[in-house]
Amino acid sequence: MSVQNKFLKQKSVGVVGVPFSGGQPRDGVDLGPLKIIEFGLLDQLQELGWQVKFDGHRDYTLMKPASDPPVGRLLNARYVSAVTESVASSVSAHLREGSLALTLGGDHSIALGTVAGTMAVHPNACLIWIDAHADINTPESTDSGNIHGCPLSFLLGIAGQVDVFSWVKPCLTPDRLVYIGLRDVDAGEKKILREHGIKAFSMHEVDKYGIAQVVQMAIDHVSPNGSRPIHLSYDVDAIDPAVAPSTGTPVRGGLTFREGHYICEAIHETGCLVAMDLMEVNPSLEDETAVFQTVTIGCSLVRCAMGETLL
Repeated sequence: MSVQNKFLKQKSVGVVGVPFSGGQPRDGVDLGPLKIIEFGLLDQLQELGWQVKFDGHRDYTLMKPASDPPVGRLLNARYVSAVTESVASSVSAHLREGSLALTLGGDHSIALGTVAGTMAVHPNACLIWIDAHADINTPESTDSGNIHGCPLSFLLGIAGQVDVFSWVKPCLTPDRLVYIGLRDVDAGEKKILREHGIKAFSMHEVDKYGIAQVVQMAIDHVSPNGSRPIHLSYDVDAIDPAVAPSTGTPVRGGLTFREGHYICEAIHETGCLVAMDLMEVNPSLEDETAVFQTVTIGCSLVRCAMGETLL
């Protein structure tokens, strides 16, 4: 069954490679996008009938400031801000052409840019966030200061005034955000989710209802009757580390191989997907077998979101 996308002008995808690790302390996550491309993702998408536009991996290290002292608790704030602002313009450029925007990270701080880029073109879009972590800490609530745990607070406009990020305008409302796969959420983040009435399906709900019902409830919540464009932001650590081990903050008890793929298949079937992020693949953390396992899963998640089916 061929799915007609409601919000794209043509079956084309703009791929943004963001080899960036500044939102967290571990080296190697910047190698994720290079590895994913090396494993043949672009050819795989062409085989699915997509016209692929990829401008190569930008060298974001050139944006690194000579001095970047902490801003409050936030680490590398100037660097993250410069990179994410650049990513936002790359994403919005592809969307303005009527293409789907696919961003390969890098750490999840990059979503600050990708989601802002989507909302600049599709201001009513919704966000489906697949992750073990909520990434909604504010500059006050973060213990670590790592910005990959904070992007959603900026996008929702609850981060407070941080001059370094003055380019980020609140562009997301709590009713247009939904989580699937949570299982490692800070106390401060739980409070934020409750206070703002944000819909979140943890692994408890996946166990209770099954993945099909969870995904349907999530989609119905943020895009009732397929009314809104969907931005899918997928952190590979949502999947259980026994299945996708090569990631920086693995947490046991995650999505199975099939559950992880079903999410992408179901979102594709809505015909509403306009942007996707694949984040936190870190090829430097495990042995070759684990890296192969994780990168191939990353590629297949993208293919499923873009129309690959089992039959």
